[in-house]
Amino acid sequence: MPYELYTDAVLARDLPAHGLCAGDVVKVVDHHPAADGEEGYSIEVFNTLGETIAVTSVPASALEPLLANEVFSVRKLSAAV
Repeated sequence: MPYELYTDAVLARDLPAHGLCAGDVVKVVDHHPAADGEEGYSIEVFNTLGETIAVTSVPASALEPLLANEVFSVRKLSAAV
């Protein structure tokens, strides 16, 4: 699924190097090819205060759209971040 720039998406898998978990909401900030030839996106992740906590690139398969039957939740960041 193509994502419009500056829209929100959901991680479909954990990104342990960044302390991120499947289900975390991210902002799509760029579109580019991924290393394996798949479409890729640069994403930015914010804490609940709106501060950037991670910027990284992921393949399109690592993202899912937000759905109307979902609600936001809050979790603590792991100590590794």
